[in-house]
Amino acid sequence: MDLDSPLFDRIRVRPRAEEVHQASERLCEHVNCRNHGEFRAPKGRNREGQFWHFCLEHVRDYNKNYNYFAGLPDDSVSAYQRDAAFGHRPTWTMGVNPWAKKRGAQAGPEVQDDFGFFDDAHGFRRQTAAPEPERRRLKILERKALEALDLPETANGPEIKARYKTLVKRLHPDANGGDRSSEDQLRGIIQAYNTLRSAGLC
Repeated sequence: MDLDSPLFDRIRVRPRAEEVHQASERLCEHVNCRNHGEFRAPKGRNREGQFWHFCLEHVRDYNKNYNYFAGLPDDSVSAYQRDAAFGHRPTWTMGVNPWAKKRGAQAGPEVQDDFGFFDDAHGFRRQTAAPEPERRRLKILERKALEALDLPETANGPEIKARYKTLVKRLHPDANGGDRSSEDQLRGIIQAYNTLRSAGLC
């Protein structure tokens, strides 16, 4: 490491003695003020990095009335505030490629598939049919009710209602000439249907 490098002259914690001396000799730049100008105040828009040097009293007055946007139209102030959201740097539209701008946002990319990797035989085509909604897991009583109606667990509402109507018509005493031998089985069917209906399956 070269300690005599000129780079070390630029890395310092305190100002140089001559800079301190110049600051102590600097007078306040306010009109007719003879105090020391030891406090910096920005000169304003389009003069970034330039400062006035005032005494404590005048720098306080200057800061009270300071307005960076003084004399700027409202539209320009709004545009500045919008640009400040991303640091006054240029931005680009995300997710839009040059080919999409030419062909329109709705058009998809043209892909040349010379080797047939994306054909139907390889199974890479996107399925156009909407996936079936996931069905919740059935409880034990709901499974038993479906078994009583002689239906699979995947049965939907219309299938359950149709099966219920068929069994009631078949087992009702009026359909059997007043025979009440299948009355207990009919009660089980009705109870099973009520269980499925209260569970929201039909």
